[in-house]
Amino acid sequence: MPTEPVPDVIVVRGLTKSYDGAVVVDHIDLTVREGEIFGILGPNGAGKTTTLEMIEALRPIDEGTVTVAGIDVARYPQKVRAVIGIQLQSSTFFEKITLVEQIRMFASFYSAKVDPMELLAAVDLVEKAKAYPEKLSGGQRQRFSIATALINTPRVLFLDEPTTGLDPQARRHLWDLVRDIQARGITVVLTSHYMEEAQTLCDRLAIMDTGKIIALDSPGQMIADLLDRGFRKEVTVDQADLEDVYIDLTGKELRD
Repeated sequence: MPTEPVPDVIVVRGLTKSYDGAVVVDHIDLTVREGEIFGILGPNGAGKTTTLEMIEALRPIDEGTVTVAGIDVARYPQKVRAVIGIQLQSSTFFEKITLVEQIRMFASFYSAKVDPMELLAAVDLVEKAKAYPEKLSGGQRQRFSIATALINTPRVLFLDEPTTGLDPQARRHLWDLVRDIQARGITVVLTSHYMEEAQTLCDRLAIMDTGKIIALDSPGQMIADLLDRGFRKEVTVDQADLEDVYIDLTGKELRD
């Protein structure tokens, strides 16, 4: 029997943003399907962060439309913020409040009932429940940031370069966490400068440059299209790389 099409949870049409006459997001169209991991890649200045901020109702839209979970972002920004979670690359927490206390405080902003220990267990931070954010390692801080973004049980979770600065164990552990979040039915939209990360995690991705989307498809199809155009590597691709060696020798366990 034919499968039912997966509905779109994000629909972007003609999205545009300019600063001082310079167009930084140029009439882009994209859709994100419910339950997928969707990546946005691009060099610095490509417009990906501005695009995400408009989708997240954090930056005004100059032209075009965006809907998230059927909600018009420009007309109902507060409603949009209630159904999304945002993990920023650099998150700020109250340094003299424990992790459990911070979760309870953030939950009060949403009038949400959450079990702080259950949320910390989801990101492997139970043992840090009574610790202050200043005592967390980089990887632990990233995972706690994701925990706080899940407090309101979002339909869509936005991750901004979530593994930047992490060691190989912490990075791969966070990949597992992202997959677990997807398995809970939450759509994930992420940006990354790590191509291996995008290829491993993303069901589909958009590549942006100079404010435009220049490719949008699954990683596998993008690679197949490149090969069809005659691309060949000049060196043999090994079945393992140095990171695999590092993980094999030092283990997969987190050290933070």
